[in-house]
Amino acid sequence: MNHKIKIEICCGSAEDVAIAARCGADRAELSSCLYFGGLTPSVGTVVEAKKAGIPVMAMVRPREGGFCYSAAEQVVMLLDAQSMLGAGADGIVFGALTEDRKIDLGLTRRMVEVAEGRETVFHRAFDLIETNWKRSLSQLIDLGVTRILTSGFAATAPQAVDTLAEMVRFAGGAIEILPGSGIRLNNAVELCRRTGCDQVHTSGGQLRLLDPSEGFSDRVSFTPDVPPQAGYGRTNEETLRQFVREVKGI
Repeated sequence: MNHKIKIEICCGSAEDVAIAARCGADRAELSSCLYFGGLTPSVGTVVEAKKAGIPVMAMVRPREGGFCYSAAEQVVMLLDAQSMLGAGADGIVFGALTEDRKIDLGLTRRMVEVAEGRETVFHRAFDLIETNWKRSLSQLIDLGVTRILTSGFAATAPQAVDTLAEMVRFAGGAIEILPGSGIRLNNAVELCRRTGCDQVHTSGGQLRLLDPSEGFSDRVSFTPDVPPQAGYGRTNEETLRQFVREVKGI
């Protein structure tokens, strides 16, 4: 292993962070619900994860299905960011886009302000921008974001080494470029060599464990439908109104 390369592990629990620390990782990105790309973890998870002794970057993402947030969701993100940092997180990971897939400058600015000098990471929402990436990268530099987690606009980072190398050159050290997605033991060092990056983001491999309280019954399902990646849930006001009216008899 090249000791000059910093390794950030994508973690879905405090136990994952402890494993990452035991294995010599430099930093953990802590989320819940990794199946959906990572959502905000609980405060308790952050507190317990910090016991591992490595820097913990806490995800702030209120729901699955994209990165264009309503006013209410933005309030939740700011409150969650405060909670994550208050629980001991060393920084926050977030991303926010407008409806036309540009950086949401207002929300990003407020998230950086909430961090109060601690590290901020604009995550792979960056890979969905529709505008010139150099302009967007410059905007994140101007806002004081610490680094960008990106696959270089490709499905995996190893498929975008040329773009990542260009991003590193363009950033000029003003913001860190953290490659993520598809990074494995057999390609991490070469990717860093070719791009000029000095850090990588990886899951390090995942096991699928079976909880003994579930999985043996065909009568009950807690995940009856797997939603499409680009969708997200919202309460159906009309249906709920009818439900309340009938249940309450009004």
